[in-house]
Amino acid sequence: MAIGQSSSPDQSAVENLVIVGSGPAGYTAAIYAARANLHPLLITGFERGGIPGGQLMTTTHVENFPGFPDGVLGPDLMDLMKAQAKRWGTHLLEVDADAIDLSERPFRVEADGQSIQTHALVIATGASANRLRLPSEDQFWSLGISACAICDGATPQFRNEELAVVGGGDSACEEAVYLTKYGSHVHLIVRSDKLRASAAMADRVLANPSITVHWTSEIVDVQGKAWLESLELRNRTSDKRDILPVKGLFYAIGHTPNTELLQGQLELDAKGYLLTEPGRPETTTEGVFAAGDVADFEWRQGITAAGSGCKAALAAERWLSHHNLAQRIQRDSVEPDKAEVPKNVETTTEETYRPNAPWQRGSYALRRLYHDSSKPLLVIYTSPTCGPCHVLKPQLQRVINELNGDAQAVVIDIEADQEIAEQAGVNGTPTVQLFHHKEMVQQWRGVKQRSVFKAAIEALMVPA
Repeated sequence: MAIGQSSSPDQSAVENLVIVGSGPAGYTAAIYAARANLHPLLITGFERGGIPGGQLMTTTHVENFPGFPDGVLGPDLMDLMKAQAKRWGTHLLEVDADAIDLSERPFRVEADGQSIQTHALVIATGASANRLRLPSEDQFWSLGISACAICDGATPQFRNEELAVVGGGDSACEEAVYLTKYGSHVHLIVRSDKLRASAAMADRVLANPSITVHWTSEIVDVQGKAWLESLELRNRTSDKRDILPVKGLFYAIGHTPNTELLQGQLELDAKGYLLTEPGRPETTTEGVFAAGDVADFEWRQGITAAGSGCKAALAAERWLSHHNLAQRIQRDSVEPDKAEVPKNVETTTEETYRPNAPWQRGSYALRRLYHDSSKPLLVIYTSPTCGPCHVLKPQLQRVINELNGDAQAVVIDIEADQEIAEQAGVNGTPTVQLFHHKEMVQQWRGVKQRSVFKAAIEALMVPA
């Protein structure tokens, strides 16, 4: 069959290859499979097991990915990989995979109400951040405790306050350094007597006067009223306990592989990672391949994840060809169109403000629309380094576009408009508030399905 660059596969047919999970592994697998004319389907994930784009969506500058000599923001790198995968013909389904059935062939993946059959499967579901499970953790989650300093560090409640990070690896060190931009001082809580981070990251922490390392220490519990106010620390050597006043606690204590959909179907190692031969992408079921952190408990780097995605796609292509299962597309043109990379909307000014524009940015637009617009108004609070914001904003743009001018949206950068974020009580990004007739109707924190926002807006549009 011949298709254009924007065509989607016939979902009633059996797919050549389905890739479950995004990030460097999933997107690289998609790039290679798409360039092999396999027209892969990539199920990016949405809420289960983290966010689309993987752990690099919660990092700031990635300084060790080849080709970016000055570093690149993790979310920006993932946007580029996603755009490259789409350019070559990958079909994206930006939802969670709800079930995977490997009991018969073709394999079956359930996602967003669809039952998708596929001859081959690449599992690139990554790993999720661990929690401490402190006695009072749930009480202060999102009220001072966060698993993503990069997402939440810029929020008003953390500015010029004492903050803490728990962990001793690269992520913990990076987050501690990052938080020094916002907090008055950062405390790094380390269980052992040394850092597990790379030498470069460890040097940055130890040389930074705004960071205090608490060696051989663990957190017993957290305290506060409406917001986190302090940590109780225990020295693991002396058993001495201290109270450390902080207004923010950020977890960077490792990850658990996202293999819950594969329990009892593929062999896992003792830590729950997919079992493969060293250096190989094949799992214990023929036609199923692993890529990225879901099968890597040792290296867990963006570049190793990308390399494993390449191997998984090449192995899947060979397996499909060997079994005469590959149905290759024929392109309408040899060269695909240029990639479309997301761009931020320019900040609205008095000169550029449009009362009926569906999507604007900044405090000026918010003030005008809040007072003048009779339509439902979404206010989206983001920060430049917030990976989940990169995921959510395109989804919300689709919602606004689908409503054909009956609703409007304003994006607020909490770093550029700190005062507005503080007045709105925003304590993390992304935060979305829905207003109608100057009243806040609903608020959401984090990434939610597009249908949640659309249903809430449409409920306001029903005639009384």
